[in-house]
Amino acid sequence: MASHFTNIARIPELKRRILFSLALLAVYRIGVFVTTPGVNRNIMGEFMGNAGGLFGLVNMFTGGAMSQVSVFALGIMPYISSSIIFQLLTVVWPWIGQLKKEGEAGRRKITQYTRYGTVVLSIIQSFGIALWLESIKVGELTVVDPDSVGWGFRLTTVISMTAGTAFIMWLGEQITEKGIGNGISLIIFSGIVSRIPASISTTVDFIKGGQMTPLAMLIVAIVVVVVIGVITFVERGQRRIPVQYAKRVVGRKVYGGQSTHLPLKVNTAGVIPPIFASSIIMFPATMANFIDHPWVNIFKDALSPGSWVYNLIYVGLIIFFAFFYTAVQFDPMDVAENMKKYGGYIPGIRPGKKTAEYIDTVLTRITVFGAIYLSAVCILPSVLQQQINVPFYFGGTALLIVVGVSLDTVSQIESHLITRHYDGFTGPKGPRIRGRSSGRS
Repeated sequence: MASHFTNIARIPELKRRILFSLALLAVYRIGVFVTTPGVNRNIMGEFMGNAGGLFGLVNMFTGGAMSQVSVFALGIMPYISSSIIFQLLTVVWPWIGQLKKEGEAGRRKITQYTRYGTVVLSIIQSFGIALWLESIKVGELTVVDPDSVGWGFRLTTVISMTAGTAFIMWLGEQITEKGIGNGISLIIFSGIVSRIPASISTTVDFIKGGQMTPLAMLIVAIVVVVVIGVITFVERGQRRIPVQYAKRVVGRKVYGGQSTHLPLKVNTAGVIPPIFASSIIMFPATMANFIDHPWVNIFKDALSPGSWVYNLIYVGLIIFFAFFYTAVQFDPMDVAENMKKYGGYIPGIRPGKKTAEYIDTVLTRITVFGAIYLSAVCILPSVLQQQINVPFYFGGTALLIVVGVSLDTVSQIESHLITRHYDGFTGPKGPRIRGRSSGRS
């Protein structure tokens, strides 16, 4: 294994990409500790230390930025929410759908509109946070200068947090373009991983205080290992459809007659469904925390993590986005047409429409399993918290993101190594490490 890491240093471009990604992630982590002007970070930290549920979930996704009242307090969620909106619009609004079909130029326009949407959502959310900060009192006001409460403080908060989200969005795009891995996913990944030491420390304190038994901790450790193994196994799982290519004569040469396969990922959508689902739920639930009204409080309690309403909506959204994102990423008709164009066919299935229908049927069946798998993994934290009093947001979306992003990043690094005739991490005779993109055609 050490020799494989040594090979990374022998490829200047790969080494530069990895160092570039690490440098920008370090910038992001430093920015988490830059507090929004006019806020008492210690008071907010004390409040967040006693808060759980939705605030614990938001704090996890922002890598602790919310508890720091950082300029990065909104995290990357506004960008994800904006991406969801425009991906849905490509289906329901013909004009946006036509832009997507225009190729690279159309995608650039959609990306630009997504950025504008991110800024709008950031302004709305940061304004709500400003109003909320003015109302929080733990011994004393969260706002440092009570006389500054008003539009001056609100405007400063909106500008700071909106600029922070825009900067995170830029960091993610730079990592994707010039670094290694998906920038947005790596930013969320780094935020989650940064909370692990604090979670372990809290768990130790719970055991010392008698709030959690060593046996319960052992059970949690076993479950963690099992879940990581299940996630790794399913994320690498494929349904391989056999494909046969007929012989073709090109000039004086004869091509074809070879057998291959069409790999369909069991979980084609990857970690996108739980991320999208979390973002959809957190947005209205977070806004509800800034409004003090009996009906709003009922709505807020219903969307609190752990409640049956929250779990039901969360599972429903995960299943919806699993199918939606799979449909966006993989078009059976295009695959069937390309196979027919190059003389390929599935044994026993007629080329063209029948092939597309067969691929769609197989893809639907495995997506059902993938959606159930995602839902089960993401609901696991609620069960652990309620049954054995796990003091941190274990597993679920967080563990899925950590394992999934790790597999994708390692897969990209291995691709660079193999492309330049170096052994991958598994060696020349070992299996290829497949990321989520491996199954897409």
